[in-house]
Amino acid sequence: MKLIIQIPAYNEEATLPQTIRDLPRFIPGIDEVRVLVVDDGSTDRTAEVARQAGADYVIRLKQHQGLATAFAVGIDEALRLGADIIVNTDADNQYCGEDIVRLVQPILRGEADIVVGDRGVAALSHFSPFKRWLQRLGSRIVSWAAGIPIPDATSGFRAFSREAAMRLTVLSDYTYTLETLIQAGARRMRVMYVPVRTNPPTRPSRLIRSLSSFLMISALSILRFYVMYRPIRAFLSLGGVLIGGGIAIGLRFLYFFAQGRGSGHVQSLILASILIIVGFQICLIGLVADLVRVNRLILEEILYRIRRLDESK
Repeated sequence: MKLIIQIPAYNEEATLPQTIRDLPRFIPGIDEVRVLVVDDGSTDRTAEVARQAGADYVIRLKQHQGLATAFAVGIDEALRLGADIIVNTDADNQYCGEDIVRLVQPILRGEADIVVGDRGVAALSHFSPFKRWLQRLGSRIVSWAAGIPIPDATSGFRAFSREAAMRLTVLSDYTYTLETLIQAGARRMRVMYVPVRTNPPTRPSRLIRSLSSFLMISALSILRFYVMYRPIRAFLSLGGVLIGGGIAIGLRFLYFFAQGRGSGHVQSLILASILIIVGFQICLIGLVADLVRVNRLILEEILYRIRRLDESK
């Protein structure tokens, strides 16, 4: 059983050595533990420091491409290197490395495909009360979108079985955390959460440059991935609301028309017609989007089979 701990890193020469030192090298049930660092086009000595600190594998991207891309590159490389379990952690030493033992246990027992570290965001002292509330609200929204219980949606401390990792397809260029959970829910993967500890922050978050931009990007990401993986539910729900509103307004017009006062409510009839027509159009868009979803699933299955073929070589 081989475990690869992957660490996406961008300009982390100051924090990376401690992060690597804290990683466990011997875990019950694991025969081999290796560390993979993905240097996301850093302008400092991140790659060199990673090797000096004991990383077994270091990949350096030619230019900075973002956390989601670095994560996806690490997953592909870990699969190529023969990992049975892949753990992702942050380079800024946010998570306690010793808790990797907790992350991998449900996978070793065959109880989960993906295990996410739950930081207990409601009790994190370095989060402001407003940020803690936003974290809880965001997790509830992602839980609804994914169809699975999610207490900590933005935690990047995660373990993946080999099969789950081979099924992952990261399309975002911002972050992988929300997309992979919605994707896992759509594919009915077994997702578990285990409590993990966090270390005091070493620097401000680079992913959250401002709260407003983070909220906007997160909201758009959730909407995008929800529509991508559940188009029928999304478009039929919206179309059904518009059609229902149009029918209600139309019935209101018929009520006044039956009383001989229809001439004063022609605008209601026009609005009802518009809502019903637009609602039907949105429902048709949903059908087309579902056909696109089926095509995407076929492409994902092809990618999965290619990974399987690479594995057998």
